[in-house]
Amino acid sequence: MEQGAQPFDFGRKVDPNTFEKLIQDGYEVDPSKYLKEGWEVFKSRPGEFIVFSVIIFVVIGLFSRLDFIGPLATTAVISPLYAGFIVVIFMLFKGREVQFGDFFKGFNYFLPLVLAGIVSGILVGIGFALLLLPGIYLAVSYMFVSMLIVDYRMEFWQAMETSRQIVTKNWFSLFVFFLLLFVVNLLGVLALGIGLLVTIPLSICSVCVAYRDIVGLHEAGELTT
Repeated sequence: MEQGAQPFDFGRKVDPNTFEKLIQDGYEVDPSKYLKEGWEVFKSRPGEFIVFSVIIFVVIGLFSRLDFIGPLATTAVISPLYAGFIVVIFMLFKGREVQFGDFFKGFNYFLPLVLAGIVSGILVGIGFALLLLPGIYLAVSYMFVSMLIVDYRMEFWQAMETSRQIVTKNWFSLFVFFLLLFVVNLLGVLALGIGLLVTIPLSICSVCVAYRDIVGLHEAGELTT
């Protein structure tokens, strides 16, 4: 995490020129490579990934019992928990020592993550309600939002727009990757649901590999306290 950043700040604006060349020139997409390397990342810490997934499932179960504020409360908690996977995976990419408590450092990015989760959820929902295809487009296009927030401490709207612009450059190839991850998680569901404890963190590891290969990790970023 960047020094001095606080959980309840809005993040920061990043120079858009940082991504201009990538958006203009494009990039190659290799879904099978992302999944294969994501599996290697998962295998490096299988116990911690699975235990943290159990914690997330328990949290979702608890908040689902809340009638009125349940959906909002779930978003407010799940978004940072999901980002905890990203924090740990990026630390592993950078060869840093990881402790189980690092999974909870997604809360260091609380406000931009929650705002991104709420706004993107609303936009994707509207897209599905209207014509279906806009919802699918946005769901895939926002693939890298949480990664950009964690990696750059980026404010939520710029993260959403930057992810959309990057993904749109090679949207159909990343849609194939998205479908591959959907099938992987469907297999997790068919395995009595228990398989999701493996397939969900595996999917996040794979998306992080895709982010690393396509966008590149922000070398100045600090993922410690």
